[in-house]
Amino acid sequence: MDSLQGLRVYCAVVDCGSFADAAARLKLSRAMVSKHVMQLEDRLQTRLLNRTTRSLSLTEAGAKFHERASQILADLDAAEQIARSSTSEPRGTLRINAPTAFATAHIATHIAEFLALYPELSVDISLSDRFVDPIEEGYDLTIRITTKLPESTLIARRLASCRMVVCASPAYFAANGEPKTPDDLLRHNCLSYSMSAMEDKWDFVGPRGRRYAVTVDGRVRSNSGDLLRTAIVGGSGVMLLPSFIVGKDLKEGRLKAVLMDYQAVERTIYAVYPSRKHLSAKVRALVEFLETKYGPTTYWDNWLDGYPSAAASP
Repeated sequence: MDSLQGLRVYCAVVDCGSFADAAARLKLSRAMVSKHVMQLEDRLQTRLLNRTTRSLSLTEAGAKFHERASQILADLDAAEQIARSSTSEPRGTLRINAPTAFATAHIATHIAEFLALYPELSVDISLSDRFVDPIEEGYDLTIRITTKLPESTLIARRLASCRMVVCASPAYFAANGEPKTPDDLLRHNCLSYSMSAMEDKWDFVGPRGRRYAVTVDGRVRSNSGDLLRTAIVGGSGVMLLPSFIVGKDLKEGRLKAVLMDYQAVERTIYAVYPSRKHLSAKVRALVEFLETKYGPTTYWDNWLDGYPSAAASP
């Protein structure tokens, strides 16, 4: 029989002072209660209770065992309560991994508001642009931005779309002209993001569904989206970047978007976590908070109001 159940039955017998009362409390038959206690004594090879037809008393070993068993059951109940509360009320430390540029611009800015909502919660955020498996690396949740996630048992919840924009500074375009079709990019200095599997191959879908795959070339390459953004604001060249990095620059005129009739392949921003079953309250709280912040229309794309041709993009 279950050892833990044996402890519960034994402690109930001692606390109630009789097998009959313990059976009523546990909703078991008296015979089953007796069987649990006898099997416990057999396993321990010692008598715990002295029984007569009229009374029940503890042996010395039984008294010591009851004291320790009661503490074990109390500790177990407390541990179960902690575990249950983790799925009902956000508390503890939430370990997150997210891409550097996105976390810096669009997670860090909302941390204070998030923590104000959940005063018993703290966050530990690590930044990385590579794919991170939350199970293997011990994170509660990761944020990933991609066209396609690898096959796995992980749960991926869509937070927002990630529009890709070809852009450069007005000064660069004044000096070098604006590309009118994707093929025109071959004549421009195109900066490359080295963390992308397709860093030098930019894919587009034209206004009539025609597909373009342009292999670009340039003199600047980096694994930092923030560095590339700073470089093109300074006039270094043309770059295909997520609008969450350059949206404010486009809105305020430091950068200009081109090829708006050609839709670059969009990415998706996902929250990735181990399981939907028994999802912890702290993970659920963050996912729902970010969904509210980023959707249904991402605030970093408000620059599109000045680019009417973008309305036809998928």
